Amino acid sequence: MTQDDVRFEIRGSAAWITLNRPERRNALSVELLDGVATALRTAEGDRAVRSVVFAGTGPMFCAGADLTRVLDELGGAGVTDFLRRAAGLFDQVARHPKPVIAAVHGGVVAGGLELVLACDLVLAARGATFADGHARYGMFPAAGGATRLPRRIGANRAKQLLFTAEGWSAQRMYEAGLVTEVVDDDRLAAAAQQLADRIGRLSPLGLARIKDVVDTGLERSLEDALAYELAACAEYTGSRDFAEGLRAFAARREPEFVGE
Repeated sequence: MTQDDVRFEIRGSAAWITLNRPERRNALSVELLDGVATALRTAEGDRAVRSVVFAGTGPMFCAGADLTRVLDELGGAGVTDFLRRAAGLFDQVARHPKPVIAAVHGGVVAGGLELVLACDLVLAARGATFADGHARYGMFPAAGGATRLPRRIGANRAKQLLFTAEGWSAQRMYEAGLVTEVVDDDRLAAAAQQLADRIGRLSPLGLARIKDVVDTGLERSLEDALAYELAACAEYTGSRDFAEGLRAFAARREPEFVGE
């Protein structure tokens, strides 16, 4: 699958979705959002795909929404519709049953940051910077930024980032808890692939259950979350992957998971 604004390719067990508008710093357009949504559905339907990696071409991961184009094509009234479309896409990313990795280089701003916030794991090049940026121009983070950011880095840090519109380094975002690993700029793609390969050797069904339990648990009381975790585990123990894991453990060999 190839589109002008979005590249989709399989590398090992990972589906790479690459934002490909370098001349616009990979700013989000309607076409790009639709291309990413299609790529995510393709990855979900491919049993051989065990994880998804987001990347960007050019000097920047994503500069946020292409507001100039949105205003020209949709007008002021269309901005809200565009934001709903973006929010829907980011929900699709967050709810994807397979682990989603963001490989961030250069800079990520506003809507680009909201895309990253919807991902499960975030690798960052050492030279990358993160910013919300909406407040600089009197705008509002309406596609998850004001909601997901405090859940990832805490309310105090989130407010500082949102209120000041300043850029934070990859290292600072690592210390805040959003970035899971900082790597040298020239190792970003290799590090993302290594992480995807590691995930690809594990049970896709088991990881899907774990992802669901983690995300659902954040929205429930501790008591309800623990009960949900136990129920999910009980269901998973009836799967072929669980049985294969036990056999492999007993035989002291690497398991071969099928995702069932």
